[in-house]
Amino acid sequence: MSGCLFDIIPAIDLRDGRCVRLVQGDYSRETVYSSDPVAMAKRWEEMGAKRLHVVDLDGAREGEPRNLGVAGKIARALAVPCDIGGGIRSRESARAVLDEGFQRFSIGTRALDAEFARAIFSEFGDAAILDIAARGGMVSVEGWQEQTQVSALNLARGLDAVGCRRIIFTDVSRDGALSGPNVEAVRAMAQGVRASVIASGGVSQVGDIVALAGLAPLGVEGVIVGKALYDGRLDLKAALEALDAARPRP
Repeated sequence: MSGCLFDIIPAIDLRDGRCVRLVQGDYSRETVYSSDPVAMAKRWEEMGAKRLHVVDLDGAREGEPRNLGVAGKIARALAVPCDIGGGIRSRESARAVLDEGFQRFSIGTRALDAEFARAIFSEFGDAAILDIAARGGMVSVEGWQEQTQVSALNLARGLDAVGCRRIIFTDVSRDGALSGPNVEAVRAMAQGVRASVIASGGVSQVGDIVALAGLAPLGVEGVIVGKALYDGRLDLKAALEALDAARPRP
């Protein structure tokens, strides 16, 4: 394995102000894990997380941030940087989440508007992330509720050429299913663009993380992990220790 940096990024998914997880993006398959998302975020920080990823699920479905109050409390309560996605479809929304203390934000649905995406990447630089969720290689939008015929890789390549510097790539069919990440799809994405890639979806054990970390030389800089942490299948501290142990020593 390369000595390249690679982060394990716990997810905080918000719905109605609570910390939840969905299965494959299905809002009817929800598990509530905590009514105190700030405490949950602090738990991951205390266990060694160097970054957290917050998702406003209500915002993703409704088209504008809906949980910004509690999300902002998370960002302000932690010493580590936080990213956020879900419903950020305007410059105003992007500025609002940055003003709440988030270091970076992601755009998904509106990334299909190439002119808008180009303007966002130009204005916000490293603070803007392209969030691509895909089923069968095709982009899913509107909180993963609508399927398009747009190729995920083609979208990534097009926006990579106009200033995108970082991509979150989620295989929707793996998300919350604990079936293992789609390593080959992540590899193809990383090889197809110059932007850095953060993988998401399917992680259930330390071996999954080590496999994805093996793609670090291609530009895969981390993995977002949710359900496996919340269900106790994966211990964050142990996973971080295993990842460190797998890195070659000089």
